[in-house]
Amino acid sequence: MKKLDNFQRGMGIGGWLTNYKRFNVLPPERRMQITIGDIEHFESYITEKDVAYIASLGMDHIRLGFDQIVLEKAPYSYRDEIFAILHSFADWCHKYGLGIVLNMHKALGNYCDILDEKGLMQDPELQNRFIALWEKLEAEFASDSSVMFELLNEVVNATDDEWNALADKTVSAIRAINKDRKIIVGCTEWNNPPGLAKLRVWDDENIIYTFHSYAPHEFTHQRGVLQAPQLFYNRDMPYPCDIERYRDYQKVVNRNFNGYPDLDKMDIRYLRSYLAPAKDWIEKHPDKILWCGEFGTIRHAKLEWRENWMRDMISILKEWDIPYCVWNYLSTPNDGNRFSLVDDDNRKILSGELHKIILGEF
Repeated sequence: MKKLDNFQRGMGIGGWLTNYKRFNVLPPERRMQITIGDIEHFESYITEKDVAYIASLGMDHIRLGFDQIVLEKAPYSYRDEIFAILHSFADWCHKYGLGIVLNMHKALGNYCDILDEKGLMQDPELQNRFIALWEKLEAEFASDSSVMFELLNEVVNATDDEWNALADKTVSAIRAINKDRKIIVGCTEWNNPPGLAKLRVWDDENIIYTFHSYAPHEFTHQRGVLQAPQLFYNRDMPYPCDIERYRDYQKVVNRNFNGYPDLDKMDIRYLRSYLAPAKDWIEKHPDKILWCGEFGTIRHAKLEWRENWMRDMISILKEWDIPYCVWNYLSTPNDGNRFSLVDDDNRKILSGELHKIILGEF
């Protein structure tokens, strides 16, 4: 598989320009509004100091998520102050030698954790606005060929054909302006490995493919407050451990009385099996680049368990020569999925062992 400079081990930044107003406690009409408090957050939450620290950890790229409502103040009208922030961020990354991925984390009609009234894949006007925003981003970064565009974070409520068609239209729109922009495309099924087999593959050397992995979900999102199953089960889930706790989760939550039938432990063997579609994809497309753009564990899981899981994940990715980007640098206090890898107060990595693991040094 081909390799790109500054694209082997990265850090995701969420909670700065993404994951806003998504809680169900807000009425739908207020989930899509940006307030003065939000703008103040955008202007202050991440600074050059954070980018310098990520570089000092030895990471070589940053994946920055943004929400459509943060950049778009009205249909086809954009917030100049947010584009100024993006340009400052890009300048910081250049200063510290980091690659840049701009990721549309939440698009209108495609929120991976709240059901939208109108689906992006079914609404032509939402699709036009989606494409127009990427055209705007291409115009903004026309002089910076190092910035990569990741079209959409996790595709939901869409058939493979619907997403492949929208991705192709978006790629074509960007290619009409810039034939060399590096574009990253993931698959349906929340961008999980099983969806890769049905993702369109383009005859374009500047398209990169991506997937995410949070398996087993009952571990990575344990006791999370945004997911009904984990909130209901409300139990610590060690990793690795005997399989019986995971089978009990399946029985209680999903009424599945035959969960994990071939396993006696929840450990790296399960991860290897779950990730197998990514290995299959690489073998089928050896001339393409496949990137694991997001994986991580919820903050309140015990640190030792988080380290164990991250070590196993990265060992598999390194074995298969897949570049990766861990999730997440820092999570806002109001984010129910707190996956941060640094301490909230001092913004330093949670342990020396975790630092070594995310570098792939074990």
